[in-house]
Amino acid sequence: MNTLRHIFYKYPVISNVHRTFCAISIKNNPGEEPDKLYKFVELELKGNDPAVLKSFCKFAVTTGNHLDIPVKSWNLRKPNHERYTVLKSVHIYKKHRVQYEHRTYYSFVQYKHLTGSTADTVLEYIERNLPEGVALKATKVEIQPIPEFLIPPETFKESPKSA
Repeated sequence: MNTLRHIFYKYPVISNVHRTFCAISIKNNPGEEPDKLYKFVELELKGNDPAVLKSFCKFAVTTGNHLDIPVKSWNLRKPNHERYTVLKSVHIYKKHRVQYEHRTYYSFVQYKHLTGSTADTVLEYIERNLPEGVALKATKVEIQPIPEFLIPPETFKESPKSA
């Protein structure tokens, strides 16, 4: 089974540490664009059936675990309720009404520390297995280097005190 560790062992790896981020990049051939690095990719799942949503959330977490990706998932406690009140009759009898309700349940899955190609592969796989009645919204947070025009502040040297 090809895991990310097996893929990384094939290539020379450089570790770049900046602040609290630890980014692993693969040496590319000259002229190739380096792969993007994502701090996390968050999936927002919406559905009207809590059992289907829970099952798909478990599937998404299992997918991340098989690829050795750190995964975290959570649910919102209360669903979003939309209620519509309409008349039973088309013409008259205004006091006879019917109320319809539509509930929307939310779940979130977060994958941490992904490369661009891994993120695209995981999202493609999850989108292809998306069940009916479940909506998916993916948000990616990319790690970028600090621009060159930003310079760290210089430390002030204490001048000798004159007596």
